[in-house]
Amino acid sequence: MRLLNSLVVLPAIFAGFSVSTAEALTVADYCKPTSASIREITPLDGGETYAAISVDGKSIDIFSYKTGKKTGTLFSIDGQKGDLKISEFEGYSLSDNGRKILLWNDSRKIYRHSYTAEYYVYDIMRSTVKKVSEKGPQRGAVISHDGRFVAYERDNNIFIASLDYGTDNQITKDGEKNRVINGSPDWSYEEEFGMLTSLRWSGDDNILAFIRFDESKVPEYSFDNYRGFCDEDPLGDPYPSAYSYKYPLAGYPNSVVSVNAYDLDNRVIKKMDLPIAETDYVPSIEFGGEKEDRLMVMLLNRDQNNLRLFSCNPLSTVGKQIYTDNSDAWLNPDAYQMVEYGKNGFIIASERSGWRHLYQYDYSGAMRRQITKGDFNVTAYYGKNEALGIHYMQTTSQGTINRSIVSVDPKGVLTVLNKEEGANAASFSKNHAYFVRTYSSATTAPQYTICNARGVRLHDLEMNAECMAKYASAPKMEFLKVKNEQGEEMNAFMIKPVDFDPSRKYPLLMYQYNGPDSQQVLNRWRMEGIFYIASQGYIVACVDGRGTGNRSRKWATCVYKDLGNLETRDQITAARHFASLPYVDASRTACFGWSYGGYMTLMELGAPDSPFKAGVAMAPVTDWRFYDSIYTERYMQTPGQNKTGYDSASALARTSGVNARLLIMSGTSDDNVHFYNTLKYASKLSSEGKIFDMMAYAGFEHSLGMCDARMQLFCKIVDFLRINL
Repeated sequence: MRLLNSLVVLPAIFAGFSVSTAEALTVADYCKPTSASIREITPLDGGETYAAISVDGKSIDIFSYKTGKKTGTLFSIDGQKGDLKISEFEGYSLSDNGRKILLWNDSRKIYRHSYTAEYYVYDIMRSTVKKVSEKGPQRGAVISHDGRFVAYERDNNIFIASLDYGTDNQITKDGEKNRVINGSPDWSYEEEFGMLTSLRWSGDDNILAFIRFDESKVPEYSFDNYRGFCDEDPLGDPYPSAYSYKYPLAGYPNSVVSVNAYDLDNRVIKKMDLPIAETDYVPSIEFGGEKEDRLMVMLLNRDQNNLRLFSCNPLSTVGKQIYTDNSDAWLNPDAYQMVEYGKNGFIIASERSGWRHLYQYDYSGAMRRQITKGDFNVTAYYGKNEALGIHYMQTTSQGTINRSIVSVDPKGVLTVLNKEEGANAASFSKNHAYFVRTYSSATTAPQYTICNARGVRLHDLEMNAECMAKYASAPKMEFLKVKNEQGEEMNAFMIKPVDFDPSRKYPLLMYQYNGPDSQQVLNRWRMEGIFYIASQGYIVACVDGRGTGNRSRKWATCVYKDLGNLETRDQITAARHFASLPYVDASRTACFGWSYGGYMTLMELGAPDSPFKAGVAMAPVTDWRFYDSIYTERYMQTPGQNKTGYDSASALARTSGVNARLLIMSGTSDDNVHFYNTLKYASKLSSEGKIFDMMAYAGFEHSLGMCDARMQLFCKIVDFLRINL
């Protein structure tokens, strides 16, 4: 269960737009904001240039860090030679030697992040295109370092296409739908570990490593796919199609995984000799340095409180444990997935000190240095200038709600490289002499500049002046602190209507997510549906209570094995604080959340001292026994280990206390938080004779990303609040 709007900054080039500042802002302006878009940047060898997709999306151009100007083109739709030409592309990946480009188009969605596509390889020197495979769409294609091979998965098996010989060889033969997957992750690994492919080339391209997922023991989850009127076939068949896939609920069997390596010379697959129990996870495999004999494999136990890192030789299959991390609660993936393998060692993040910091190890497992220290978290690692020994990263050192680009010298001295507080992120050149800085704040739309390694601005790429002008009349976000029942300060923001009059009384909407290690209160630009709600005459407030992320480890893990209870107390306390303000009508308060936030809405409405007159729950989990194993057990263990915790955390156990008006909504084809959650909760309310409102989005998934559904959703919320507040 990953946040849909979490702070993610992708390297980019920018697409412009034009608007009329005289136009009144509509729900579409809030739900489909028009700030400059971001496309992919690839730092190029030498450190002086980078590649990026052009504004019109028809070429991949080369730009100078020094001047910010275009200096050449790697690929152009109009510059292709030969018989095969493509008319468009959706993304690209450059081979490490800089000679070949992997391009793809015609992508078809699988789950939230995964897709199949048609892949092509462009030869930069010859300006020619070759199709990776003629046998059907591919998934998770990965080009070799030398650009001679492309590995991919199709129909649960791995193939390797040789561009030199035009061959397309099948490497595995045991792949079978809903039984065995080779190379690509199962649903839960994709959703909860962020894995899109496990295919990894060794530095010399002689070995292809991958994870095999045996999901034969995982129960199948089935639901009917109802086609809505905005589908490609709006009417469809009179009978809905049945959809079944492997989805492990909390406490049920997961995929049994193994790590394998294929030797291109002798065409043999070897299973690595690692102590992987049937219940263990393998959240990451990567080759360390440039050697083919150092495959780095992470093993994580099912309780997700013990991580072991092995250095494995794919030729002998022997693995040696060189690192471990343990916790009394859960290990945060944001920490252990922040790892970089270098020539002589690796850097990995850990929260063992109570904060997320970086540690440097050699490949024997000896710790060489703790790179960062202090009461802040490292939120991204950007690499090291080897000549100067300086590390670059993103941190919360300027406050929890901010993100800062910093450098740390060999003596451990930390220097902030940005002047403005807000959301700063960087994409560094290969020699770490320059970076593209992305910056925004609650009052500043995204800005993109080129800086040198000291943070000095060299060139402006996109300052989003038109966007700022367009949204000048939009409601503004204000930051403040609110204390919980224990007197602890919680980060909060408030959005007031544009024509705010302190002498008036406004209805209050408490917006939330509040999942473990999540964060909503951030000093960054966001223009979304909650701003539309505020524009319609509501005070919108949001509080990050106990359990949320990027504060201390203690703050996050206090909810361990007891989800929903402390968070509910904090939200209710915060709501009472806002309701006490002179310009808020305490008799007209409501709460709203999506996914985990929808769950929080139900928990708050069912609390015995709930102050809310109405609530809106979108795609909520209603009992943690109905959600996936990796996410749920990370914070709750299994239902067998923690029955009391699951009972206490169930929104279904609180329905008798719901006296407010409720609007509950879900997509019928949500493969993440299943529609069954909503149906089960609605059934319980019905059995108790309670009156409520319910909406179902036919054929929609978790994020409602199709057919402008979010605009209709926020209009419905405003309509519901007007009637019930």
